[in-house]
Amino acid sequence: MNAAPLLIAALATAAALLGSLGGIGGATLLVPVLVAMGAEPTAAAPIGLATVAAGSLAASSRQLAEGTVHHRLGVTVELAAAAGAVTGALLSLDVSERLIAWVLAAAAAIGGVAALARRGVRNPPLGILHAEPAGEWPGTLGGQYRNGEEIVPYQATHLERGLPAALLAGVVAGLSGVGGGFLKTPAMSELMNVPVKVAAATTTFTLGITAAAGLLVYAVQGRIEPLELAGAIAGAVMGGWLGARLQQSLAPTAVRRATGVLLLIVAVVVAVRA
Repeated sequence: MNAAPLLIAALATAAALLGSLGGIGGATLLVPVLVAMGAEPTAAAPIGLATVAAGSLAASSRQLAEGTVHHRLGVTVELAAAAGAVTGALLSLDVSERLIAWVLAAAAAIGGVAALARRGVRNPPLGILHAEPAGEWPGTLGGQYRNGEEIVPYQATHLERGLPAALLAGVVAGLSGVGGGFLKTPAMSELMNVPVKVAAATTTFTLGITAAAGLLVYAVQGRIEPLELAGAIAGAVMGGWLGARLQQSLAPTAVRRATGVLLLIVAVVVAVRA
């Protein structure tokens, strides 16, 4: 697409910051912007996935230390998402760009409405856990996270709903280069009853794997531009680090609302472009 690496770096910084804040992946915002600026979707997709991978690495270290990442849940969901990402990347050159755009717009709109429609906090704090550290419960899909001064327990449920959504997220990620976080985070939060902060952090942690699977296929297809990817990676590292710091200071409802608004913006931008 021959865009200036410095411009891509600046856009990637902003996209990764907002993406890691809501666990939707920076490429969900970056790819529509690049396409709106005139880039071909097939050229924007590798830049998007590189942004996702770098932002994931930058944000995850802080989120791991805070105990908001659930490894077992992340790996379980990622097995389906990575398989979908490889499938989507292999199909990406044979699928209509207009169809991809409308799928993205519809999925983002559904995720945004679901995030904004729910009121209150699903998982209340439990006073008897106030002295316990935040983190997952080994061998289970449950755990606890810190919300301010309170410790909040949770338990993931309904894998039969969440895993198909993760597979779809992977296919969309491979097709379009957006990472799939805008589907994975709502899937965990709204379908599997995981607190939005844990869903966002776990999604951010695993998005790098989804992105790497798609990037391998793009590399084989000869769609990697080193200078553009270098700019995207540099910007995403900074944005992911900043977003992880900001997310910790926000209330769960604020994170959920921010995620919902971002998703609706993405849906409108992509639909208009389509």
